[in-house]
Amino acid sequence: MRMFRNLKIIVFLVLLIGVFVALNFTGFAKNIKNFFYSFSAPVQKTFWQVGKNTSDFLGGILEINTIKKELDFLRAENQELLSEIVVLKELKKENETLREGLNMELQKDFKLEIVQVIGKDISQDSLLIDKGQKEGIVKGMPVITSQKVLLGRIGEVYDDFSEVILISNKQSSFDAKISDKEVFGVVRGKGNQELYLDLIPKEKEIAKGDLVITTALGGIFPQALLVGEVKDVKKTDIEPFQTAEIEPQFDLKNLDYLFIITDF
Repeated sequence: MRMFRNLKIIVFLVLLIGVFVALNFTGFAKNIKNFFYSFSAPVQKTFWQVGKNTSDFLGGILEINTIKKELDFLRAENQELLSEIVVLKELKKENETLREGLNMELQKDFKLEIVQVIGKDISQDSLLIDKGQKEGIVKGMPVITSQKVLLGRIGEVYDDFSEVILISNKQSSFDAKISDKEVFGVVRGKGNQELYLDLIPKEKEIAKGDLVITTALGGIFPQALLVGEVKDVKKTDIEPFQTAEIEPQFDLKNLDYLFIITDF
């Protein structure tokens, strides 16, 4: 019985192989393959498209990250260049101020220290500069512009910076005169960048447009520093003295670098 059963199995396998061979020669197997391919193709296409989209998406993320890194690098490089430009501009301003001072032969007349303005308190008629006790700055030292215009004097002094009291400050007063005339008086600050020449003898002739300069009296400032220009004269028959309003010759908005007269 077992041999008969085995014989049947062998015969069945031989017949099955013969059928597949015959189908392959007749093209029927090709049709079966085509059926299965037709059924599986949409599924394969979907998985392939998903894989492609995922690959493109991941590739896009990597590309965005690369671009972001490049932009961050360019931004940092740009900021560094801007910082260098700012420094160069400041050096250019300082050199221009020094050159202008040399053209005015300031260093021939005085021992100078160039300083930079780092703060302005217009309401108090004062400035803050970037040098102090460490650089030998002392209270009372005169402060001028590169055009030899008197700006004020050093007030409070700290280690690394100092205060400049403008000549228009209400606490400021000093001896002065009208240029090319023997007319003397005292310049007093009124605040708000305004000042006037006081105690001018009534008999003296002064006029709008006259220039006011410092004198050596009192030893506060060296002589012949430009203070300002007379813009109005007030005189009465009752008062023994006349006064003159003075237009300062400095512009706070455009003050960046100044000179301190450390010796005169």
